[in-house]
Amino acid sequence: MCTTIGSLRARLHEHPLASDAALGAVLAGAAVPYAYAASLLGGPAPPREPDALSLTLIVTGCLSPVLRRSRPFLALTLVCLAQVTLAATGQSASLLWLAALVLVYSIAAHRGLAVSLGAPALALTAHLASAVPSDRLGDVRTHLLTTVLTVTVWITGRSVRLRRAYQAELRDRDRRMERAREADRRAARAEERSRIARELHDVVAHHVSVMTVQAAAARRVLAADPDRAGEALSAIENLGRTAMAEMRDIVGVLRTDTAPAERTPQPGVEEIPALVDQMREAGLHTQLWIEGERGRLSPGVDLAAYRLVQEALTNSLRHAGPQARAWVTVRHGPGELAVQVEDDGRGPEAGDPDAEPAGHGLVGIRERVALYGGLLRIGPRPGGGFEVNARFPLKETR
Repeated sequence: MCTTIGSLRARLHEHPLASDAALGAVLAGAAVPYAYAASLLGGPAPPREPDALSLTLIVTGCLSPVLRRSRPFLALTLVCLAQVTLAATGQSASLLWLAALVLVYSIAAHRGLAVSLGAPALALTAHLASAVPSDRLGDVRTHLLTTVLTVTVWITGRSVRLRRAYQAELRDRDRRMERAREADRRAARAEERSRIARELHDVVAHHVSVMTVQAAAARRVLAADPDRAGEALSAIENLGRTAMAEMRDIVGVLRTDTAPAERTPQPGVEEIPALVDQMREAGLHTQLWIEGERGRLSPGVDLAAYRLVQEALTNSLRHAGPQARAWVTVRHGPGELAVQVEDDGRGPEAGDPDAEPAGHGLVGIRERVALYGGLLRIGPRPGGGFEVNARFPLKETR
């Protein structure tokens, strides 16, 4: 039933002219018998029985809501003229007053304040003009009731217009905020990619520097000690393969920072214990578990795992609370490196000036993990607190 009503409303919104025509047809269909009934049961001074002209005016006026969206003031003017004409000829205006109320509402709901104020004024003027031929100017109760109904309908229409304007403003603001958030996310991704590119550039530069040293050593001992020269060439080959793998991973990441990079190796999984000690000194109760036998990690994955733990523990330190605890688990498995950081804190609170609404740190973690084809889960823990869980696939270097 609710689905049927919803689909009906959707069709009416898609075809407003059809709904307006249906409303006008209903009014016209009810107005004709009402005019005859008024002439028969109209009290001590009943109106005359409707003739062809009066029926034409009644039907035309009741069909005027068809124009309530495109020409509402013209339709209201036609209704008011029909009312005055029927009153002047002693005929019943039937349901033209109801059509006038519909048009007053439409003008109030779809036109500006200055224009809409003329609608109730025109409707009430037509009502008073219709009362003159029938000597009903002294019928205070009828005039008061008509005035109350007209003003109420006008206020309802204005309220609908204001609510629509408010909702449109909210939707527009949401769109602007979404565009701003998207621009912020793009800027954060670009900044993080630039940082990743710089770090990986340092790793590749380190490999190239070592390869240069090995090549020079191999050249010097090539004639005197061929075995040592072969070992140096094998090391160069392995370093070259590793550097090429890193360069393939970084394809598509543009570096915008042209500042010279340091030629020192970046931190990795082996530096995580020192990082945990730093967090303990900073006040975060942190425990570390390293499981499995550490295999050979590419420098990029090694660095990404370290940065992930660093970012997650930094967030725990900032947002988890003074009594919170954190657990770091580094699990070396066959073909996979799993890194998990958990805490039991309260998380960032509303109004926290240190909170990052756009989640730049989390954006950076996602970028790092996605760069190496890993899987990432970030969110609340079932028992409370927060969790960052990542799995990196390990590629064999030969």
